[in-house]
Amino acid sequence: MPLTEEQQGEIAEARGHSAATLRPVVPALEARLHAPIPVLDHGLVRVVDYMGDDAAVVQAARVSYGAGTRTVRDDAGLIRYLMRHWHSTPFEMCEIKLHVKLPLFVARQWIRHRTASVNEISARYSVLDREFYIPAPEALAAQSATNRQGRGAVLEGDDAALVLALLKDGAARAYGDYEAMLDEEGPGLARELARMALPANIYTQWYWKTNLHNLMHFLRLRGDAHAQWEIRAYAEAIGEVVRDWVPLTWAAFEDYRLNAAQISGPGMAVLCRMLAGETVEREGSGLSAGEWRELMALIGRGG
Repeated sequence: MPLTEEQQGEIAEARGHSAATLRPVVPALEARLHAPIPVLDHGLVRVVDYMGDDAAVVQAARVSYGAGTRTVRDDAGLIRYLMRHWHSTPFEMCEIKLHVKLPLFVARQWIRHRTASVNEISARYSVLDREFYIPAPEALAAQSATNRQGRGAVLEGDDAALVLALLKDGAARAYGDYEAMLDEEGPGLARELARMALPANIYTQWYWKTNLHNLMHFLRLRGDAHAQWEIRAYAEAIGEVVRDWVPLTWAAFEDYRLNAAQISGPGMAVLCRMLAGETVEREGSGLSAGEWRELMALIGRGG
């Protein structure tokens, strides 16, 4: 995760500065401020700023000021109630701003979450760095035979070597073309046009600001085992940040979102029949083959 001298200086300056504040702060997150968390081969996540904490969620839910005689246990119970019953607005009272360095193709997945404020480096104004995401050999996998947007078995031997060589050679060649087109002693092509030659695995950067409710939605989707591995790596890094920032909220999020499952009305009817001692077969369940298979997997039975 190489950083430019300018970035290193910016981080050192930011971490060397402190100011008195009347705002609530979270010591565990203060320790993380501005420090880059490595992701993938050249990527990073960095906390730039934040607002609010677990107490801010509780305050918004109660619409009151001051802690009074409440205990941490009371706060945790209320937060769990809010999470359990999908009351989202109290979680919107907390916000976080991240600096993220990520491959372009990951950014294009990420930007589909349209509930954040984003400012990305512009290749119209800046010349992008010669940095590309090259997967580790164990991250190279064949196309899944059953999932059109998933991976299958890991590539090995000559196949893996060929893919790595093609990725490295293609990225180097594309960036060389990019530089050649920008050359002021040559074509001197406008940056906004020359960027067309850049590959999807080049790194981009942005500042990404979102509230806690929308961030948890992002983490639930992008941290899921079905999400692409590269964006999951970023979700896992951000998840560690959120755990430090709002530990009570994170515990409830794990219990009611990450480690929970949603069951349809017909699925619940099947479970109730089973709990009553009835033997239920798929043909009489009212569920499709796919729904039945997923429900049986959920309760640990063969389908």
